Amino acid sequence: MDINGRANHIEDYLVSLHTGQWFGWSDSKNKVYANLIIHDDSKSKPTEKECIDGLATLQSDYDTAEANAETKKASGKQKLKDLGLDDDEIKALIGA
Repeated sequence: MDINGRANHIEDYLVSLHTGQWFGWSDSKNKVYANLIIHDDSKSKPTEKECIDGLATLQSDYDTAEANAETKKASGKQKLKDLGLDDDEIKALIGA
């Protein structure tokens, strides 16, 4: 994950599939699909496409949640303005 919590590697997707240390890397300095190994025989290795698509879904979900939060923040500010609060009052209430 990046510093904001957005998934940025297939490892982020793999961690979301199962709990515990069910996978690893044959070369921990080169975490690419070709180096993915499965430690738990009860788990199957996802395909490279599943990993790429899963990562894309995590990223899309994160981006959508961020956009929704910004939209709700703007909507809330507008509602406060509609009630007669000015920008300084809104900032004092919500810090933004």
